[in-house]
Formats: sequence, structure tokens, C-alpha cells
Amino acid sequence: MSSCIYLDNASTTAVDLRVMEEMLPFFTQYYGNASSTVHQYGWEANEAIDQAKLRLTDLLQVKKEELIFTSGATESINLALRGVFDLYAPVAGRHIISCKTEHKAVLDTLDALEKKGATISWLTTDIKGRISLSDLKKAIQKDTILVCLMHGNNETGVVHPISQIGEICKEEGVLLFCDATQTVGKIPVHPRKIGASLLALSGHKFYGPKGIGALYISSENPRVKLRPQIVGGGQQNGIRSGTLNVTGIVGLGKAAQLAKEQIAFDFSHAANMIDSFFNALENKLDGIHLNTPVDECLPHIINFSIEGVNTPELLAKISNKVAISAGSACSSNSGRPSHVLKAMGLSQQITASSVRVSVGRFTSEGEMKSAAQIIIDAVKELRADNYRVDKSGVG
Repeated sequence: MSSCIYLDNASTTAVDLRVMEEMLPFFTQYYGNASSTVHQYGWEANEAIDQAKLRLTDLLQVKKEELIFTSGATESINLALRGVFDLYAPVAGRHIISCKTEHKAVLDTLDALEKKGATISWLTTDIKGRISLSDLKKAIQKDTILVCLMHGNNETGVVHPISQIGEICKEEGVLLFCDATQTVGKIPVHPRKIGASLLALSGHKFYGPKGIGALYISSENPRVKLRPQIVGGGQQNGIRSGTLNVTGIVGLGKAAQLAKEQIAFDFSHAANMIDSFFNALENKLDGIHLNTPVDECLPHIINFSIEGVNTPELLAKISNKVAISAGSACSSNSGRPSHVLKAMGLSQQITASSVRVSVGRFTSEGEMKSAAQIIIDAVKELRADNYRVDKSGVG
């Protein structure tokens, strides 16, 4: 067991043991192919999928037929954005509205669609990552087919007013795609209630296994149709072909059930962990700049910058003691500053010294106290080293 304190839960979460226990029999005992409908093994697989769907529909308050299982949020995003554009562009328009603070899975997909003829309007944000609803209204055109905005940001934790965004889209007759990867299982997310026409989620963000996700597709008001992106087999009504990952689906269903049962506890626990951690930092360090809005954020994510410290140096110094990040795990290998903080208009100095801490269901108070002290000590050492270098004139 690693002694490193894990505070990167926005990147991925540990599989809850109760989820793992439910999955295990489907590796060696109930291993049938759900498409094999002529014998018991296939029937057992289908029964397990049905139960998982019921649990997910209970969490999201949607219909069973409105859910498509995928390999994760990235595939769900591609299926939603490409599927809408391919089907709607020839008859309804090519204009899409989004924001540069979206996850790279969205930004890269939109870049690909732009090369296919899509016109993208990019909304700006304030320094806390919040969009203007009036700007959204002004951006909608006659040929707008889709508004693409995430629910909660994976780097800063800011939560968009998605219900109000949904109302605007409904009034204008425009589809709304919502990347809810960071919010499902963390706060109540009901696609129909918030006005989402399509919504993506991923199991490993809320204590389920990696490699499984889902896409919600509204079946009425509006009834959304998609052009399939993966063909060959006709599974899931032809929308997403391929042998269903029964074991992963079982895990996703159990994770959804647990999230529904303890979402209030998890929310309170995460908020308390973040508050105590940040208060400890502020009490011992000056020059802390909070990049996460206090009143409009997810409970488990905080993003802040530390004056006089370069993020890669800090992460390297504590990497064997505390696992935190500079931002999205999907972009961490690029070596470039956070595209989210840059899009928010923050200075290069703030962006270059930013870190993200994200807690989870299994994070303890003791871990948060230890992590805070480790970071405080590391910052003081780095500042002292930088001061000596500056004073000596080296570099």
C-alpha cells in the first residue's frame, strides 16, 4: 500500500470495495455475452445490465431507454457532439456554442468538427470561470444546433448555472449537451430537470471502474437523434455497437446506487475536508490566491496559486508524499500551463503557480492535516531556495 496521500480524486477515484465485490462474479461466474440471448449465460448478463440501468436511472431520474453505455466520458462526448453534427448539420445548421474552459475531450472534438465545416462560437468567462447568460443568449443564431457547456469544471470546480442555460436553450429551440463527468455522483444531477438534451458521465469519477461510462439522450421534448459513430453488431439500438462490458456496467450501476444513498454525506465530507485543508494553508502561508469561486463550486475540488512557487517544482518536491495535480490529468503530460486558467484571463504568474487538490469519499481528516503540513514545508523550502538564488544573482 502506498504511503503517498491521494488528493487527485478529480482525476480518478478508488473503486469502492462494495462496487468491486458486486463486479467480481461477472469475471468468472456470470461471464456471458449479453448478445447471446438463446441461453442462460446471455440471460444472466442481460438481467445484470437491466439492474445496473435501473440503478443509474434512479440516480439520474431518467428512462432506461435514454441511456447508452460507452467506454467512458470521452467516448460519450464524441458520440454526442459528432452524432448531433453529422445528423443535424445538413438540415438544421452548423453553428455550435461552447467555452474554452471545457475539458480537452470537448475542445478537441469541436476542433475536429470545425475541420468538417462546423462554426464554433466561444463564450468568455470572468476570472472565476463563470460565463455570462446574456452572452449566451446573444451568441445563439438561426443556424445554432447545439450549446456545449460542462456542468462542473474539472480544474477549478466552478459550477455553471446549467438549469438557467437549459431554459435558454429550450426557449431558443437549441439542443444542450452537458459534460457532467465531475458532477454525477457528487451533487444531484437530473438531466431532464436541468434541461440537458444530452449528458455524459464516467464511472471512475465516482468510485466505479475505469472503462465504463454512459450518455443520456433525451427521448422527448426534445427527442434527440444521433448518427452512430461505432457500427458493427447493432447493440444498444444501433447507437453504439460492440459487445457490452457487462462487468463494467455492473460496477457503474452499483456506484450509482451508492452515490444515490450517500450523496449528502459525501458532499458534506468533501466540503469539510477542503475547508480545513485550505484554512491550514492560509494560516501558515501568505500569497495564496484562490482560483475557485467560493459560492459556486463543487465540494471536492479546490484550485489555488502560491506566490513565489513554480508548480512543477512543488509537485516534484512532494510527489512521493502527496498526490495533487496542476490541473486535468488528460493534459498533465503536455507541459503547458492550464488552458482553463488561461481562458479565465488569469496572469501567467498565477497560472504557472496553480495547483488542484481534489478529495473523495475515503479521504480522512488526518490525511488532510498531514498533506497541508507537507505542502507548507515544501513551499517554505522552495521560497527560501528561490530567495537565495535571487540574492546571489544566479540564473
